[in-house]
Amino acid sequence: MTLTIEPDALDFAGIIKPGDAVVWGQACGEPLTLIEALLEQRAALGPLSAFAGSSFSNVIKPEHADHVRFSSMGALGSLRSLAKAGVLDIIPCHVGQIGSMISQGLIGCDVAFVQVSAADAKGYHSYGVINDYVRKAVTEARVVIAEVNAQVPYVPCDHMLHASEIDYIVHSDRPLVSVAPARIGDADRATAALCAAYIEDGSILQFGIGAVPDAIAQLLVDRRDLGIHTGMIGDAFVDLVEAGAITNATKTIDRGISITGAFIGTRRLYDFVHDNAAVRLCGSETTHGDAILSALPKLVSINSAIEVDLTGQINAESIAGAYMGGTGGQVDYVRGASRSRGGRSIIALPSTAQGGASSRIVIALSGPVTTARSEADVIVTEYGAAELKGVALAERARRLIAIAHPDFREGLERDAHDLLRKGY
Repeated sequence: MTLTIEPDALDFAGIIKPGDAVVWGQACGEPLTLIEALLEQRAALGPLSAFAGSSFSNVIKPEHADHVRFSSMGALGSLRSLAKAGVLDIIPCHVGQIGSMISQGLIGCDVAFVQVSAADAKGYHSYGVINDYVRKAVTEARVVIAEVNAQVPYVPCDHMLHASEIDYIVHSDRPLVSVAPARIGDADRATAALCAAYIEDGSILQFGIGAVPDAIAQLLVDRRDLGIHTGMIGDAFVDLVEAGAITNATKTIDRGISITGAFIGTRRLYDFVHDNAAVRLCGSETTHGDAILSALPKLVSINSAIEVDLTGQINAESIAGAYMGGTGGQVDYVRGASRSRGGRSIIALPSTAQGGASSRIVIALSGPVTTARSEADVIVTEYGAAELKGVALAERARRLIAIAHPDFREGLERDAHDLLRKGY
């Protein structure tokens, strides 16, 4: 039986037990009313653990770790402040693994917090703007608590949430977490132009949010029959659909439908996808599944990185002892695009960091290897595109030095002397 609780009467005592593990929806799907109440009541409820994939709300603070042990797949968004304070447990994993890790008990889930839309006439709620691992959390949790937010769009999902699966409902009517489009600079436009050259009519795209993806989208309005199969969609998606560039007509599966695991944007995006039969919000087993990705023709994946070494190893996680990102879905899509017929995998990054003081093309990574050099395909900076697939190590180094910022090329050539001489 589903019980309804008024927001001002929300008391987790008797619902959440000491030692419980809580999992909640991430990104713009954070159920803020539930999270805020949990954090306010944490001293009486704790100790607890909580898994949050990412956060853009700034609701979770380092001081909340006094009674809640936080974990994540990376320091994404405002979780970076927790990582900096040393109160975030980072679990190295791909987005595509999180659901199965919940099912296997590797990521604990006694209580699931979800934010959903109002129910339809048959009692089905939409997950609204985030699905990915949320469905698995609902399936495995002892207790499912749903924030039914009147402002959540009713988006078609691969599996809708029926009222009978919910233990407690809390109604709210508040704006969703919003992520505004990034400011696009000259270097972003130059990088985007090089990436766009790999995208033909009929390509199926995976790309995220940020200045370079948004700049790429601006260059694709003249393409036709593009498809979307991605982990996240931002506001730029709306522009491409309205320009007639996206039809999903060439897909071998989900023809005519844009597939994503998350909507990360503004109210414009949320209104556009509301009750839109041409989009589908899916779990990560669909958005990041190996077999599905490799079966999509002409899949072009575009991801970012913190740094790339001269052999093609990619670090998208940490630098100089600071955790900045996460494994995310990069490896899932790098592999999927590489195995796709006619597919390409692109890693796009600025040539420098720290206002030009350091190179992002480096002789050796200062952080972990997120994507192995054996998986690398195309690396792009504002200075060019280095195609690495099937290329020997010494030639890779030459190509990567050529797309580094000119101020660092001589130093890279000097540091890479042995690699260029011996070939490994």
